[in-house]
Amino acid sequence: MPDDLLLPGQRLTRGVARLLRSHDFATLDEAAPRPGLRADVMALGPRGEIWIVECKSSRADFQSDRKWQGYLEWCDRYFWAVPADFPIDILPRDSAGLIHADDWFGEIVTMAPERPLAPARRKALTLRFARMAALRHHAMRDPRP
Repeated sequence: MPDDLLLPGQRLTRGVARLLRSHDFATLDEAAPRPGLRADVMALGPRGEIWIVECKSSRADFQSDRKWQGYLEWCDRYFWAVPADFPIDILPRDSAGLIHADDWFGEIVTMAPERPLAPARRKALTLRFARMAALRHHAMRDPRP
């Protein structure tokens, strides 16, 4: 999609995905760790770790979305990703890391605390991640259902 058609959150998501890729993570945007939840970025690391990143492009974007606590039980680490000029004092930070990102890249400012997933949940999430990725790949190759 051309850059001029991307919304601010989509631009932020791209920068986050590039940052995580540089750390050897595979990412999916708009990923559902379970039905009813949709994370901005879900990432699968080289050792099977699962990170979720919620991207907030503005104060209004953050204040309109309160579902973030539902993500904590579905990842090993949870992050907020915001632009450098975001008012970070409004973010709940005790259970989350912080990423500063822009359209092109990002930086982990604060590492999120680790809360290791139970093995059964990790296996289920890894399988879900793989299926989401494969189905998206198939849809790009063959857009007809």
